[in-house]
Amino acid sequence: MCAVFGIIGRYDEGIARHALSLMQHRGPDYSGVALADNYFFAHNLLSIMDLSPAARQPCAHKNILLAFNGEIYNLAELKQSLHMAHSHAGESEVLIEAYLTWGVDFVKHLRGMFAIALKDGDTLYLFRDRLGKKPLFYHYGESFVYASEIKAIVPFLKHKRLNNDALMSYLSFLAPTPPHTFYEGVCKLAAGEYLAFTNNTVTISRYFDLLDTSATLTMDEPEALTHLEERIVDAVSSRLNASVPVASLLSGGVDSALIAAIARQCGQSLPTFTLGYSEHQNYDERHNARASADFLGLQHHVVEIDQTRFIDASEKVFSQLDEPLNDPAAIPLYLLFEDIAQQGYRVVMSGEGSDELFLGYRQYFEYLGIQQLAALKSKNWLKNFFRGNFSMNREWEWYKRMWNDSLLFRTSGEKFTDLQKNTLLQQNVKDDASLAYLQDYRDRFDGSTHYDEATWYSYIDLNHFQAEHFLRKLDHVSMAHSVESRTPFLDHPLASTVFGLAPELRYRDGMTKSLLKKIAKPYLNEEILTRKKKGFSNPYMEWLIASGRIDLITKVNEQTGLFKQEVLDKYIDMAKRGRFKQHVWGLYVLSKWIQSELL
Repeated sequence: MCAVFGIIGRYDEGIARHALSLMQHRGPDYSGVALADNYFFAHNLLSIMDLSPAARQPCAHKNILLAFNGEIYNLAELKQSLHMAHSHAGESEVLIEAYLTWGVDFVKHLRGMFAIALKDGDTLYLFRDRLGKKPLFYHYGESFVYASEIKAIVPFLKHKRLNNDALMSYLSFLAPTPPHTFYEGVCKLAAGEYLAFTNNTVTISRYFDLLDTSATLTMDEPEALTHLEERIVDAVSSRLNASVPVASLLSGGVDSALIAAIARQCGQSLPTFTLGYSEHQNYDERHNARASADFLGLQHHVVEIDQTRFIDASEKVFSQLDEPLNDPAAIPLYLLFEDIAQQGYRVVMSGEGSDELFLGYRQYFEYLGIQQLAALKSKNWLKNFFRGNFSMNREWEWYKRMWNDSLLFRTSGEKFTDLQKNTLLQQNVKDDASLAYLQDYRDRFDGSTHYDEATWYSYIDLNHFQAEHFLRKLDHVSMAHSVESRTPFLDHPLASTVFGLAPELRYRDGMTKSLLKKIAKPYLNEEILTRKKKGFSNPYMEWLIASGRIDLITKVNEQTGLFKQEVLDKYIDMAKRGRFKQHVWGLYVLSKWIQSELL
């Protein structure tokens, strides 16, 4: 796990080296640079697999330069295919050989997580992995600049201006949708995309899409379970390989417990970590996590945080994330990784992706039920009723969409609806305006062989709710402490296998994660399998209110006039009474960024 950074065109070497140093936390073990008058090609190294000097990057071969951030889990298979089976070549050399053999299609042969920069003569290529585990940002101004984090690009901006598309998609979906970032002029690659920069022209192409797998695998449930279990075991086992200590996150749920159980079966008893909250134990899962660890016979650690640690760490987290991200769990997770790093671990296994693949959110089933209302023939009186009886509650919005024949599901992370934004913001927001940010995804879905709306739920959540929200958070807060996070459920062969199944296999039992729980039955006890899902909740709003920092939202709004103050006051008041809490947290994070970067 590392950082890639580079410039094509004119540059000041001092500024370039300073920008690279801003990402030293991503790769504290070595910093390498290849440069010439018209390019600066750089890499910061975090040694995980190969601890020798041979792992240092950039890697050069003839007129090719390569640097990458991530891990390639099928390196041995690649060497076999490339007739390098007996070679001691490292990952970078193998990737260059793969490029020389297959061209840009070499990326289709990779299994892992990565952000890759490859310069072939006068052409630069940037690749982001299939499911978006590793971020990659770029800016084309006087020169073309790219980096693993936005903070390394900001020094090259002439002006810091707010990107309104990022603001609107953030309010709607917790994080800006690709290609937008909050900095006007800074863009990001989406999951499964690659960029080519040549002759002063930027071209974006897609090399992978989960929808390319047709739901044609004619398996009955027993066969599907066997096939999926093989994929999951392979995904976990392939990620256990490291030359540094490995640990695992552990909640009270099935996902993380299954990863730990399979790792133990593979011969590695991973130490586990979970969070607790002083004075707010109703939020944490330390009791359930301890019970899971005891059942699996694992060494378990609990990291407890209080209001002071949470508030103090928030400043570091907001700086680390570079731009607003509406996820209050980022701060506790940052503190958890801080403790993990202090205990000497450099790799951590995490359960991201399971809920999206195996329909682990209760609301998926609520949406499937509401979806049936679209078939009603006489809806006009209901349409008129909902138009005349506005409610701020999300359920009102769901039903209104059915009467208006609009797209119902718009990611599990949807927060402010368009009507809510229109009520809150000083600017006019039309109903369904946010659909523009999801349109490319929906067009691909409608043009595919997939038809079941449950598949749409998984597809859009994996591409945005997971890739741009959860994975962005996980990458930045883990790498802040030079820790590599690995996510077995987001192994692309596993994800493609799920998309190849008849979709009703995932929901016909009416139970969340039905398939996964059946797979996990031989590994876990009934107590773990039947626990109610709790999620990564924490007392963020209680601590924000108690610290008095919630007042920042109003202070910033007085300077910017972004929101209608009376509506803003209403949201803040409701948050103090336990409602619309994440809406208000998102406004607080936004206010912090505006104060820091624009005022």
